[in-house]
Amino acid sequence: MARGLRATSNSPDLIQLLSPEGVFTPHPDFPLEVTADLLKGLYRDLVLVRRFDREGNALQRQGQLSIWVPLLGQEAAQIGSGRALRPQDFAFPSYREHGVAWCRGVDPTELLGIFRGTDHSGWDPVAARFHDYTIVIGNQALNGAGYAMGQAFDGKVGSGDPDTDEATIVYFGDGGTAQGDIHEGMVFAAAFDAPVVFYCQNNQWAISEPIEKMTRVPLYKRAAGYGMPGFRVDGNDVLACLAVTRWALDECRSGNGPVMIEAFTYRMDAHTTSDDPTRYRLADETEHWKLLDPIERVRAYLAREGLADKEFFDFVQAEADQLADRFRTFAVAMPVPTHERIFANVYTDPNPQVQRQQQEFDEYLAGFDSEAGQ
Repeated sequence: MARGLRATSNSPDLIQLLSPEGVFTPHPDFPLEVTADLLKGLYRDLVLVRRFDREGNALQRQGQLSIWVPLLGQEAAQIGSGRALRPQDFAFPSYREHGVAWCRGVDPTELLGIFRGTDHSGWDPVAARFHDYTIVIGNQALNGAGYAMGQAFDGKVGSGDPDTDEATIVYFGDGGTAQGDIHEGMVFAAAFDAPVVFYCQNNQWAISEPIEKMTRVPLYKRAAGYGMPGFRVDGNDVLACLAVTRWALDECRSGNGPVMIEAFTYRMDAHTTSDDPTRYRLADETEHWKLLDPIERVRAYLAREGLADKEFFDFVQAEADQLADRFRTFAVAMPVPTHERIFANVYTDPNPQVQRQQQEFDEYLAGFDSEAGQ
């Protein structure tokens, strides 16, 4: 049996609305009005995000990007939660949340600077209400908890006005739960009733470390230790992710304190393009998880219920291909950054150590010019 499947088979704790076969079953605690427009919009999100993610992967393999962090398999966990956010909410990602970025209005091309090495961030985090990617594992939990505490201190929760009450969501992976920053963020959030959702995408692998070696209890059950509600949702079910995250954010905006969600999903690709997952996991494990694909279950439901036809599916695929082409064209045309930019914004004021490092690097590069002239 594939990794993780045993843990969720017939589990009463797993919240699921849309089965792998595309069968919808309402949940009594997390109601969701399912319309054709909602499903078609979510399907479009899933397909377009997967397409530009695959293009990013290919661009790195072809030398156009320094690295790429794939999200293949985790589209539903990100799109469902991302679409639950309101404009005034704020999201704190790790480095894999391309789908959430999409939901927050960040253009996919704005992600490229980070992975090509031309920018620290390609978007305005304040305008998008979407923080810069966080490379330090777990650090975003501290940022998000602190920001949410500020929302509470400023009286931006609990008024009952859906247009003004705010919440924060923090994204991290199963591996991040082994970092102190995650726990510290949750402790402070609980102590101050901060309006923050801690959203853990459990993709079963912390690089090469399987989840069963990291914890003896399901991750969502840790929430009880902090005095906050915790839920495990089918991370490949975009409707369940949407419904549960929407409920959790409403709880936060109402002033009821933090919530933890564990989205139980699977990383179908490498941790990053510098990783080779064939060295530590079996192919049949990935094949099993293909049967739980987040996109195919939405497509199956749309087709079965007569809500979408071949023309719609073809149109979305064509739109996805156009996006990938624009993504590629933009990446290839990006300028190669000068090495001076590496040192330019480390400190606000000139720093002797950084200046010395730049001088040493200049001399190192000049050595190649000398060799070429001989």
